[in-house]
Amino acid sequence: MRQKILTDNAKRYFFRLWLRRLRLPAVILLVLIVALVSAFYPFYAILPGLDIPAREEGELRVHFLGVGEGDCAVVEFPDGAVVVIDAGDGGFRRTALIMRYIKGLAYRSLAYIVTHADLDHYGGFEYLIATLGADALYLPVLDGGGLTYKKLLSIAERAPFPVTRLSRYGTIENASGAYMVCISPYSVEDTNENDASAVLYLAYEGVRFLFCADITAVRERRLMRDYALDKHIFDCGDCAVRLEGIDFLKVSHHGSAYSSSGEWLALLSPAYAVLTSGAGNRYHHPTLQAAARLDAAGAKVLRTDELGNIVVSVRDGTYTVKIN
Repeated sequence: MRQKILTDNAKRYFFRLWLRRLRLPAVILLVLIVALVSAFYPFYAILPGLDIPAREEGELRVHFLGVGEGDCAVVEFPDGAVVVIDAGDGGFRRTALIMRYIKGLAYRSLAYIVTHADLDHYGGFEYLIATLGADALYLPVLDGGGLTYKKLLSIAERAPFPVTRLSRYGTIENASGAYMVCISPYSVEDTNENDASAVLYLAYEGVRFLFCADITAVRERRLMRDYALDKHIFDCGDCAVRLEGIDFLKVSHHGSAYSSSGEWLALLSPAYAVLTSGAGNRYHHPTLQAAARLDAAGAKVLRTDELGNIVVSVRDGTYTVKIN
């Protein structure tokens, strides 16, 4: 009996030893399989779309996505055309959210806008293009110096879809009557990346949005000077741009102290201010200075770091705000 117990214990010992020796090769094999699958079939392609309610007839929606310390807004036009304004920093979790969100929309076309060449604005576009394709790509007037951005430029050079540099008077018009106008930068002569980022005005049925990318108070003052000279200065054909009484302001640079000046906010007088910042970010965005100025302007603040995804629905000349 004792001999049998010893034999059983020995069997168990050698079995455990065999398992330990097998574990490392198994892990290595699993990693190799995942790498091979990823090389030939992008992982993002197998992610399911989020369950997002269908758009109603005549409804325009703007989705401000919570992608941490970065920007991503998805404009969903009434006819199903979708424009993605910035795509976060390319981190896996944040890109997966954008990917699944777009898959959850019943879109008929897909265009991308890079407002400027900072990673937290363009990082996810490489994966979006590779997985979902594109119908158009809009790039900023100034290029970045990073290798990741150069890779995006390389993709753009080989793209089978139109690629456009976006500056003042660039427009995206929709058959629904909704339109988007780029009001800044004026030209390629700008040298500051933040101030050369694209500022976009969106209007539909009298409801107006302004996306300010990362501009500073310096660019805000220039835009105010231009507008003071002629309130039609940003108009492009039938696409009128009126900056007074903006309904939704995508606050510049995540609430930096150097943006959203009091004079700028006094002109815009936004009903809502959307702040796209990461929880506990090292920049302390939004700053106390920017928050105080937004409060003084009477804007109701919506923060992606506190609320997650924010959806604005526009229909029949009115809007609703939902947290998704």
